[in-house]
Amino acid sequence: MLLSVVLLLVGSYTATLRAWWSARQEITTSQAERAQLKAQITELEDQKERFNDPAYIKQQARERFGWVMPGEIGYRVIGSDGEVRGEVPTLDAPAKVNSDQWYDKLWGSVTTAGTPEADVAPDDNTGDVLEGDQ
Repeated sequence: MLLSVVLLLVGSYTATLRAWWSARQEITTSQAERAQLKAQITELEDQKERFNDPAYIKQQARERFGWVMPGEIGYRVIGSDGEVRGEVPTLDAPAKVNSDQWYDKLWGSVTTAGTPEADVAPDDNTGDVLEGDQ
């Protein structure tokens, strides 16, 4: 009888201890994530402050875009194969904006609703193939 009471107590304490341990691990993980996010915020605030300095903006324009000040001459070294040597500043391509308006999508669904599945083309946005197109 005493052994069963002891086993019952050990079992209940084990479950409580396991719950405490998992909560402790979750707290530690959250604290590490919080410290990482604080460091990232500090870094972004520093970068924001640098962009308030006109000298830094000029430096970035020279490095990223290859801009020169009025009166200066910019040079590019071109190899015998016609390719530019060294670092070539390039602008990132602008993000493609989805030009489909909501009313175009609505009207497209209205016109597609009456057609049988075999006649419907695959959806360009998802790349899904309908059963009749396989």
